[in-house]
Amino acid sequence: MNILLVNPETPSTFWSFRNALKFISKKSSEPPLSLLTVASMLSKSWNKKLIDLNVDQLKDKDILWADLVFLTGMNIQRKSFDDVVKRCNYLNKKIVAGGPMVTMGYEEFLGIDHFILNEAEITLPEFLKDLDAGRPKQVYTSDRFPMIESTPAPAWELLNMKKYASMSIQYSRGCPFNCDFCTITLLNGHKPRVKTTSQFLTELDLLYRTGWRGGVFIVDDNFIGNKKTVKHDLLPALIKWDEKHQFPFNFITEASINLADDEELVELMVKAGFDSAFIGIESVNTASLSECGKTQNVNRDLVASVQKLHRNGLMVSGGFIVGFDNDPHNIFEEMINFIQNSGIVTAMVGLLNAPKGTRLFQKLKSENRILKDMSGNNMDGSLNFIPKMDYTKLISGYKTILDTIYSQKEFYYRVKKFLAEYTQNHQYIKKTFSFRNILALFRTFWFLGVVEKGRTYYWRLLFYTIFKHPEKLALSVTLAIYGFHFRRVIENI
Repeated sequence: MNILLVNPETPSTFWSFRNALKFISKKSSEPPLSLLTVASMLSKSWNKKLIDLNVDQLKDKDILWADLVFLTGMNIQRKSFDDVVKRCNYLNKKIVAGGPMVTMGYEEFLGIDHFILNEAEITLPEFLKDLDAGRPKQVYTSDRFPMIESTPAPAWELLNMKKYASMSIQYSRGCPFNCDFCTITLLNGHKPRVKTTSQFLTELDLLYRTGWRGGVFIVDDNFIGNKKTVKHDLLPALIKWDEKHQFPFNFITEASINLADDEELVELMVKAGFDSAFIGIESVNTASLSECGKTQNVNRDLVASVQKLHRNGLMVSGGFIVGFDNDPHNIFEEMINFIQNSGIVTAMVGLLNAPKGTRLFQKLKSENRILKDMSGNNMDGSLNFIPKMDYTKLISGYKTILDTIYSQKEFYYRVKKFLAEYTQNHQYIKKTFSFRNILALFRTFWFLGVVEKGRTYYWRLLFYTIFKHPEKLALSVTLAIYGFHFRRVIENI
């Protein structure tokens, strides 16, 4: 059979980094890991082709070549997803769809021949068995969470790696916490399930043999969800692997703020090549944190926790939310002050939304406050429910946060604060002097230092870094590029 795997396009959003990727001549920040993994679950005798609409165009001849079109997607990709479905329907090609968006509401989608819902380790083999027997069903679903020790490595051979800024792999699924607005526990469960250490290192070996060097995003819901196994099994083995291979990768991941409570764990992560972690801070208001079940963030000095991670070598990217029922009217000023004082350069501030199936959605639905489906864009300024705070004040305050923290004055101040307290991994420094980074530097000279208004802030940052933290110059330039992207994103809000 001929199998076409299609990843829909992601519009320009906070996490797309589309405006930043131009500086390093890349088209997408990361590859479609789910489709690469699914491809490895299919028969080795089948012909497979991957089209990622973030880096390539989907042509009619690609669709006509296929016997089946495998399609995934998240809410943010809905428009592109629907366009692909329409084109396949016009060309009379059967579509097999899976992923988080259809899993959370497959009944809403027309034109799909087969739905492979939940986790593919269980539902995809059932479909393939029925397909081989000539009697495939429309819907395959399961309420079980599979162990992932048998999950195959991604089919890297389908990917043109030169078009991506980083690669992605997975170690675990699931999160032990229970935030009421989050779909992770619905999709992947409360009990974190991990791959074996040897399995994970084998995947790294395969990625290493492709020739890839540089950033690798470990896409876990919460990398330290199973902290004991990570700390005592995976990380010591990963450090040995890194030393043997001369540290070819720098890792980023997602974790919870309680990571800051275990300095030994942080030290092991940094030794293993981790230099960044996304952490959901969510709110600076204790009542709002309690409201949404973010218990791990309550009763702690969040600024101190962030700065502790910075000093120990992990750069924190933070997620923030406004629009909780318990948010006071000064939440916007408090949020700005927190972000500036914490030195979190990459601060994603979004309006609260209620994804279908979550406890928050059920609560708001019972109160007749749900308005529509959420867009999936963390920062488009949309709400899918009626907030307690006056809507006009909420939107105005939200816009004030974004306009302030991503103004050049405040953003470059935050970069300087971060550089002053961040302890950089010496392994990272060795990787910064590449042709790609040097080219990016000269592009910033032009776009940030000449073309863009407010360019004096860029030059002040550059000279500050050169004289105060010369070893962090590449990092400083990277963060300046991020700021350029973020300013472009908030222009459309």
